[in-house]
Amino acid sequence: MGFQILVDADACPVVLEIEHVAKKYGVSLQLFCDTNHVLSSEVGDVHVIGAGADAVDIAVANACRKGDVVVTQDYGVAAMVLGKGAHAVHQNGWQYTAENIDRLLQERYVVKKARRSSKKTHLKGPRKRTAENDERFAEKFERLIHSLVETCKSGNG
Repeated sequence: MGFQILVDADACPVVLEIEHVAKKYGVSLQLFCDTNHVLSSEVGDVHVIGAGADAVDIAVANACRKGDVVVTQDYGVAAMVLGKGAHAVHQNGWQYTAENIDRLLQERYVVKKARRSSKKTHLKGPRKRTAENDERFAEKFERLIHSLVETCKSGNG
């Protein structure tokens, strides 16, 4: 296969769905976690990275190659892998793109700045994850992987 799937697996709620798709399509799967979130997998290779600020993020970005698929909820990781020509997917199933990454990074900056200010802010966090979120991710993720596998088979990837 001309690409692999890499997962920023610390607290990733859709690892089982990713494993299912990787196994179904015969795509190499690399799961990255730190020593606080050690996992096991019968489908993919697990890389346990020392706990440290951004250690897993840097390991994922360094292991990524052009054409790979990276699953992460971290906008910074997404920006780095997009810069390498990889596909970046959020755990909710939507794709990061060159068209949306700058806006997402700016929004993250504004929210972080508001939280650091001395004023009280009541910024809502993300909604509680549902089974529908997982199903939507699985459907969109499988569609992407299927498309990339077909592209590789036709010699265009």
